[in-house]
Amino acid sequence: MIVGNGEIDPRYATTIETADLIVRFNDCRSSTSSGLRTDVVAVCNTGRPAKIMLESNAWRSHPAVMKAKEIWCVRDPRKFAALRPVLAVRHPELDDFCDDGTPEFQAFCGANGKQCIVIDERIHDWVDDALHLYHPSPYVVPSSGMIVIASVLDQFPGARITIVGFGHEGWELHPFAAEKRLVEDYISLGKLRRLEARRAFRPSTTLDAAGPTEFTSR
Repeated sequence: MIVGNGEIDPRYATTIETADLIVRFNDCRSSTSSGLRTDVVAVCNTGRPAKIMLESNAWRSHPAVMKAKEIWCVRDPRKFAALRPVLAVRHPELDDFCDDGTPEFQAFCGANGKQCIVIDERIHDWVDDALHLYHPSPYVVPSSGMIVIASVLDQFPGARITIVGFGHEGWELHPFAAEKRLVEDYISLGKLRRLEARRAFRPSTTLDAAGPTEFTSR
């Protein structure tokens, strides 16, 4: 079960909590409506989102974060080190976008009995290649949610994988329209299923996981 930070009907909480593996994102904000059980917290380990989490006692002591056995860093430092000079030309305003917080997340995991795993850059490259088929508008990087979906599909071929809390909208430099089309194609092929929202979705204004001023994956 991959639980985004978008709107989730509270009636899904039992379904979510009975999954074999539950992945949440960053500040685990949706855990307030979807139960606290968490096996993995996928974090944006570069830039401002990483800095906010690492400097936050509230994040470090969040019940979902504390319950997690693993922290997944969605941004391979090698990939983002190579991206830094490109962004310096194309998006100079993103001067801290590639700042790497991975060592600090590793230290947090070591101090709290958790495993820290970096999602390999090959997953990022694969997602970029897949999204290219949908002719996305120019973007910086895929969203954390798309990277995690691809990683789970890669790690658990043939598993029953469900997503919930994904609205596919947020930071304008993520290719959300193309990501939504890719996810819907996976659903039509039976590789994913989605728990649909049962009430009107109200977009959050909180920080988004993958954006320089945002903090959730949706």
